[in-house]
Amino acid sequence: MKTSELRALSIDELKLKEMDFRKELFNLKFQLSKGELENNMRVKAVRKDIAKLLTIVTEKEKAAAGEAAKRGAGNA
Repeated sequence: MKTSELRALSIDELKLKEMDFRKELFNLKFQLSKGELENNMRVKAVRKDIAKLLTIVTEKEKAAAGEAAKRGAGNA
């Protein structure tokens, strides 16, 4: 999945997407252990997608915390 597509989603949508990716990764690992997986590189791609997603979630959470701190300091 492209980073630009992930950045367009909200934090809640990103967390749902993370659950989907983790389920897919579990299924891929299960298939790999049984010898049924045809494309081994898909495991690596899903792991990278999860890492991208978590990075974007962290960025958005820090940005939201920064905005809240600015609003709180402006009222004092």
